[in-house]
Parts: sequence; C-alpha cells; structure tokens
Amino acid sequence: MGAFEAPDRPRGADASASAGSSGGPGGAPGPADPAALAALLGGQDYLADDGAATACFLALRMGRPLFLEGDAGVGKTELAKALAAVLGSPLIRLQCYEGIDASQALYDWDHPRQLLHLRAAQAAAPGAGAPGGRIAAEELESGLYDRRYLLARPLLRALEAAADPARPAVLLIDEIDRADDEFEAFLLEFLSDFAITIPELGAVRARVPPLTVLTSNRTREVHDALKRRCLYHWMPHPSFEREVAIIRRRRPEAPEHLVRAVAAAAQRLRDPERTGFDLLKPPGVAETIDWTAALAALGAPALTPDAAARTLGAVLKHRDDHEAVRLRLDALLDGRPEHGAAEAPR
Repeated sequence: MGAFEAPDRPRGADASASAGSSGGPGGAPGPADPAALAALLGGQDYLADDGAATACFLALRMGRPLFLEGDAGVGKTELAKALAAVLGSPLIRLQCYEGIDASQALYDWDHPRQLLHLRAAQAAAPGAGAPGGRIAAEELESGLYDRRYLLARPLLRALEAAADPARPAVLLIDEIDRADDEFEAFLLEFLSDFAITIPELGAVRARVPPLTVLTSNRTREVHDALKRRCLYHWMPHPSFEREVAIIRRRRPEAPEHLVRAVAAAAQRLRDPERTGFDLLKPPGVAETIDWTAALAALGAPALTPDAAARTLGAVLKHRDDHEAVRLRLDALLDGRPEHGAAEAPR
C-alpha cells in the first residue's frame, strides 16, 4: 500500500489552465464542459468516451466521489491517473485487499520512534514519568503522541494534500470490491465529511476535499449505501475502432495492420455468443496493449497463428483459456464461428 504521487508539474498542468477551466459552484475545479475534459485527457494519452468524460466532469463540478465499475483492464485506474495529471495534482492511491482496516488506510503511530523518544527522555532525565521525576507522566505522554510520530496513510494524506480548490488531490481507492464490508462502512463516514478524528490530536478536516475515484472489478457487489455517496459510471470494453485508437496511442511503433488485427482478435475473444470463445478471463484493453507490444518486440510482421501462439501469455492469464484458444487459433484470427455461431464482425 502507500501513495502514488504524480510529478509536481505533469504534462496536463498548463493545458488545464488554457482549456477553459471555469470551475463550478464554490470554486470547484474543472474544464468548461465534458468535451474540453476529454481533450485534456487525450493529452495524457487517455482516450475517454463521452460517458467517461461526462462522469469525470460532473464529479469535478459537483464535488462528488466517482464510482467506476467494469471488468479488469478497461482503464479505470488509468483514468484516475490521467485526471491527476490534467489537474496537476498529486495522485494518492489506496490499494484495497481482503482484511484491510482503518489503521492501514488512515493512520498509525510510529511505535519504534516513540520508544526511542521514551528511552531518550528517560536517559536525559532519570525517573522521567515517575512521581517526583523531572518530567511528569503527562508531559512525557503528550510528547509520545506528537504529530511527528504519526504515520499518515493514504486517506489522511488525501485530507492534508491540497489547499488550492483548483487543484484538489486525486484519491484513488482501487478495487474496493476486494475489501470487506466493515471497511465499506468506514468509507461511508469518510466520504460523507472528508474529516477524521485522531483521539490524541483532534479533528483533521480537508481544506479542499480530494477528488475521490473508487474502482471495482465487480468480483462482488458493493453495497448500495456506498454507491449512493458517489456518481456511478460503468466502464465497458471499447468498440473496435476506439480500441484501435487506444493501441495506436499507446504503441505507436506497431504497424497499423498489426494493431487492427490484434484489436479484432481481442473483440472476438470477448464475444462468446458470436465466436464460441467462452473464456474465464476475457482480455481487457491493458492486455490488448501488452499483446501488441509483445508482437512488436518479437518483430512479428503480422498476427499469424504461430505469432499468436507464442504471445498468448500477454493476453490470456488462465491455463484453461490458453488451451481453449490454442485449439482454435485459425478461428481467432479469421473470425470463423464455431458450432453454427454467427460470424463476428470484421
């Protein structure tokens, strides 16, 4: 866990200021409309469709968390990174996992340093903390729970990160579906007030609430109460032409005919009704980009059955999927249906 911080002046920082960043009520940041935001995201090599651009625009303008749900690899995490770059803001990432709790997401005390402080105080003033000692117990205890001994985890860092309403920190709560119900309940309170109370130090409230992006791969249903705190957007797999554009943007060294062949094959792998490929884990855009990069690295002039077989590990991550596709590589590459299924569009 921990934070991922964007550079101080990402590529989109200056562009954001020149793209009509009129802001919303209460000084909310953001470009003038979804189309302007989509253009800025494109400057960060993220090609957002109208739905994603509109959802992000509304989250900025309304100051609401954004809940992105969709299959793995469709670009949810990358969208949060691109937003941080557009705003010129730090990206603070909380990676969720089973068993995560508030102390791992919020803050903890640096116990080794506290112990060193205690020993140093006792060495400098024998009898410290004891009745009649030169350092009273209350004074010693207050020194132990000083702010310098507090380890700020991602959520606390997000509260303290920004003071400029035009550049809120971007808080990415990634794969919330992997966390437990108890952690969801904790997030309900955090997202309501963007404030926490540290018993030893008092309340900490965000001067500028972070732009919060939650992602879910839908491995389980996230509770409605958490979704109601957020704006919701479903991230679908891209169309063929959009996927081609994304691959070309990310892998410009790959020839056009190879990019289109890879995108067409990926579309077939995601469409079991038309092509008969019923995979445990259909590839996302991230895998398609990796597949193109693998083929280009091998110098493959085209997506042939041999080249596809050698590079399946870049696009498929389950053994059963590998075996199923290897048996039908010709169908994968030319789109021939199986068992009478309708032919996939080219």
